[in-house]
Amino acid sequence: MSRSERLLKLMQCLRRHRFPITSTILAAELHISLRTLYRDIASLRASGARIEGEPGIGYVLHPGFVLPPLMFSVQELEALALGARWVSHRTDQELAHDAQNALAKIAAVIPADLRLSLDEQALLVGPAQITPAGQTHLPILRQSIRQQRKLFIRYVDLKENKSDRIVWPFALGFFDHVRMLAAWCEQRTALRHFRVDRIFDLHIQDERYPVHRQALLRQWREQEGIPNSVLK
Repeated sequence: MSRSERLLKLMQCLRRHRFPITSTILAAELHISLRTLYRDIASLRASGARIEGEPGIGYVLHPGFVLPPLMFSVQELEALALGARWVSHRTDQELAHDAQNALAKIAAVIPADLRLSLDEQALLVGPAQITPAGQTHLPILRQSIRQQRKLFIRYVDLKENKSDRIVWPFALGFFDHVRMLAAWCEQRTALRHFRVDRIFDLHIQDERYPVHRQALLRQWREQEGIPNSVLK
């Protein structure tokens, strides 16, 4: 385990305990010696962590401290890098660019040993066999969801019936061959799903919809029988 990973794990151990935890227990959880533990606690304190306590009594971390620089384990970096690469290959150019920027920012602030792990990633994402249609709509849809604004869409269903709708978008689903918009439809007065590739015109409205997005998402989960853990 690198020193960066060890400091992160120590922070996580301290955060799990609301009351003082002894150095013996901490060292056992981290599989390190007491001498190393005391040195790591001193390093965290020097970085600004409010860790109270002393050997023989126990230690407790006061909330509100974030490790500078940003700290991740090797496994967490693998997950972040793989996710960012998937976004770069499977979404619109705007989000792909943002994913690459995010990786660059992470690489700029993590310690050198973790940066090497990020640069030498062995988890790769191949090119998509099919690029779903409607990718150019995605930035507008994400903006409408973020701002919780009503959205005007012109839509053609699978039976080729065309309709104009005012919807309240609250979620966007990325599937292998299609992108799906989940929204409350004013015309149907119900929750509906819209294939993004079948939206042929759309405009964000000035008016915000009257229900909070999270409330619509909870209602949708209940209607579809989707546990919360599936979306986390």
